[in-house]
This record gives sequence, structure tokens and C-alpha cells, in this order.
Amino acid sequence: MPELPTEVRRVSRVILLDPADRILLLHGFEPADPAVTWWFTPGGGLEGEETREQAALRELAEETGITEVELGPVLWHRRCSFPFDGRRWEQDEWYFLARTDRTATEMSGLTELERRSVAGARWWTSEELLAARETVYPTRLAELLRTLLDDGPPGTPVALAPEIV
Repeated sequence: MPELPTEVRRVSRVILLDPADRILLLHGFEPADPAVTWWFTPGGGLEGEETREQAALRELAEETGITEVELGPVLWHRRCSFPFDGRRWEQDEWYFLARTDRTATEMSGLTELERRSVAGARWWTSEELLAARETVYPTRLAELLRTLLDDGPPGTPVALAPEIV
């Protein structure tokens, strides 16, 4: 049984778009059961006195090797709760828009846990994401991305429905 969380983890995530408006997603899996897989946006928890923006850029660099980015506004906020690696995670996530011209990824900066749970990265078109039959987090990402590409960033961050897995 997963242990109960002690606090809500503050997380910054990045909606990274390339010049063709493709989004970069990481392919994750449960370390204890590699058959359980999903796709998710780069990002992670704040460290020390980091700002949300600093955490977004650091996590993106660690997980993808991409540092040449233009960090944009916060698009969405989300609370989520899920089991992973033998514990329950409670997170308050902020999703930042970012753009890059670089599409090559390099994952040498992954943490030990990430090395045990990340299988790779892939750039997705909006159409591919809408047609995907794989699990993607946040669960409405395909719809959210299509709206972002059609309408541009929202004037103020949108609160997404909480997700409890």
C-alpha cells in the first residue's frame, strides 16, 4: 500500500513547442511494473528557494538537455494525486508555455528515479495527440493544446479540474 503524502509538492511543468507547433512529451512508466506507461510534460518539483520559473527551466534542462528556450506565461494550474514508485504523490502543478528551435533531446541529467521511470521523449503534433490511444497527463492535454494553438495563451492561467488517480 502506498504511503500517505506528507505535503503538497509544488511543481512546474513545461508545454514546450517547436517551430512546427509540436509538443515535447516524456514517456514514463511505473518502475515496479514497466508495462504501465504514460506520456507527460517535462517538469518537476521546486528545490529550495527556487521560483516556479527557475524550476521549469532547470527541470527542462535536466530532463531534455534543452536550454535554448523562451519561457512564456503560465497557461494552466492543476492539483493532482497519484500513486507512483510505492507512494502517493500530491501535487500543485503550474504549466508554463515555452518555445524552442532545438528539437534534439539529451537525457543525461535525469535523477535516479527518473532513470528508473522515463523511457524517452517524443515530439507530437496536435493531430497525433488527439488521435493517441495511450495515457497522457494531464488527461485533457490534446484538447488543451488544440485550444492553445488555435486561440493563443489565455489571458490568465486556467484552473484545470483536479485529477486523482
